[in-house]
Amino acid sequence: MNIFVINSGSSSIKYQLITMPAATVLCSGIVERIGMLDATIIHKSFKNGKELVKRETVAIADHADGLQEVARLLTDPEMGVISDPSAITAVGHRVVHGGESFAATTIINQHVKEKIKKLFPLAPLHNPLNYLGIEIAEKLFAGAKQVAVFDTAFHQSIPPMAYRYAIPANFYNDYGIRAYGFHGTSHKYVSGKAIEYLNKDFTKIITLHLGNGCSITAINNGQSIETSMGLGPMNGLIMGTRCGDIDQSVIFYLVNQLGYDIENVNAILNKKSGMLGLTGLSDNRDIRAKIENGDKEALLAYEMYAYRIRKYIGAYAAILNGLDAIVFTGGVGENDRLMRKLCASNLEYLGIELDETNNQRRLEGLQEINTTESRVKILVVPTNEELEIATQCYRLLS
Repeated sequence: MNIFVINSGSSSIKYQLITMPAATVLCSGIVERIGMLDATIIHKSFKNGKELVKRETVAIADHADGLQEVARLLTDPEMGVISDPSAITAVGHRVVHGGESFAATTIINQHVKEKIKKLFPLAPLHNPLNYLGIEIAEKLFAGAKQVAVFDTAFHQSIPPMAYRYAIPANFYNDYGIRAYGFHGTSHKYVSGKAIEYLNKDFTKIITLHLGNGCSITAINNGQSIETSMGLGPMNGLIMGTRCGDIDQSVIFYLVNQLGYDIENVNAILNKKSGMLGLTGLSDNRDIRAKIENGDKEALLAYEMYAYRIRKYIGAYAAILNGLDAIVFTGGVGENDRLMRKLCASNLEYLGIELDETNNQRRLEGLQEINTTESRVKILVVPTNEELEIATQCYRLLS
């Protein structure tokens, strides 16, 4: 079964064509800077044991143009891996917000599309583009099943005492205002890998998805029971450009005392805060270079980032009433040794002890970086959201 996975972002499209159940990646790629004259496409095909790479710079007006280019590359005489779009059995779409309507992977029909549209106000930056990707794919791959995999679905097991906000009940009853959580596909994938590795009958795991967006999840025997993101993806940990947890009084002060309008405040907290606001840089690699050059503000930003994570680890260990493993994933979690060290420091009381030698090794695949005496495993697990989406699509359609 050939499953084409589409992940539509604000100005990008990530994709993979995966043959299931063998999980063989036939091609993968990304379209970036959509809407600009110098948009780029990086397309990788895997044929006859070789990787072929094609990089193009081309004007791409919108996501429809971008997916047209991808469809062309899929059947390209040199780079193509299929002869015709009809070779694709299903298209798996990452949809960021499923609200309370979707707790599982779902075949897309008109009713499902209408529900996704109704959720636009809860994810205005993401769901409209996810919806657009669905509409375009329906035309380009007319013979394929269209399947939605929701970022929020994995977190539907969180109990009401955790997802409700202490505001008047009508805001939840009438408008669905509650914590939903995000990055669910990643948390589900890496926790599944950790559970396989631990090989225990019952597991208590904390997963850390650390990238430009960051979230932490408490997972009790395979089920999410608490997560740091809320109604939207701004809450919780310090991120690349998002502030994470903040005193609500700051918002009122910015509006009432400093004269900012609410749209400006939203832009500040979402796009100009986090590591960018603290250091002027959003990429941890650049910030780490400043630390190595003795920049105290960059070091403070790293310490703040890790301090917030340690607070959540402590809270989630209490919620789980124990802990078997913490899992690092995402671009930062998988590659930033200094950040992992800071996040796992001063947690000996919880039985978390990092082995610095293992932490410094170049990692491939799942790696254990705790000491032999550590009661809690510290694991680095590379995430693969595209494979998780393909797996869920295959299970649904088989």
